[in-house]
Formats: sequence, structure tokens, C-alpha cells
Amino acid sequence: MLTEEQILAMSEKDYMNAAQLAFFKARLQQLEKDLLKNADETTEHLRETVLVPDPADRATIEEEHALELRTRDRERKLLKKVQQAIISIDEGDYGWCEETGEPIGVPRLLARPTATLSLEAQQRREMKQKLYGD
Repeated sequence: MLTEEQILAMSEKDYMNAAQLAFFKARLQQLEKDLLKNADETTEHLRETVLVPDPADRATIEEEHALELRTRDRERKLLKKVQQAIISIDEGDYGWCEETGEPIGVPRLLARPTATLSLEAQQRREMKQKLYGD
């Protein structure tokens, strides 16, 4: 398996070759596994309901549960993106901007393996959202 340094050292003509795709697929599969593990741990943690007579302690526990559920909701959304990225690797579309068809770029994919837009396309989209709202 390649390292990040080896992937960054590759030339542009090697972009999304079999070795790079294997690297990103392994990284995404590990991320998927970690997210699923976290979800299982949350489920177990929430099942461990402790009856606490003190209202302040009960409120603290409920707040912790709410925070944990918000975190898991973000992770659930990330899990969908991870699974879509794995599918795009299998279909041969991974690493290419959905909007322009240009390469997303290895550094961007290393930082955000679920990216579907090049940096420029993402900046344009964010600028439009800022100007016109969602």
C-alpha cells in the first residue's frame, strides 16, 4: 500500500491510477468502518440508561445524550458520502469534479476523501450560496 508521500510524489499523468484508487478505497473503507463502530458504541451507550434522582444530574446526562446524537447525525451524513465515494471508485468516477470534469487533485482528496468538486468549483458554489442563499 502506498503512503501519502508516495501519492503526492506521483506525476500528474498517474492521476487516479490503480494504486491511487486502491489507496483511497482502503482509506474510505477504514473511515466507513470507524463511523459504523462509533454508531454501535453510541447505541450501546444510549441503552445504558441510568436513573438519577437529582434533576441537575439528569439534565446533564440528557444534554450529553443530545450532543452525542448530534455528533452521530453528522457522522451518518458523512457515512453516506463515504459510501458514495466508494461506489464512485468502483464506477471509475472518483477523483473527478462532478461539475467541471477536471481532476479534484490528490492534496484535496487526501484532506477530504469524500470531495466531489474541485477546489475552484467548491469555492464558486460557496460564493453562490453566500450571495443567493441555499
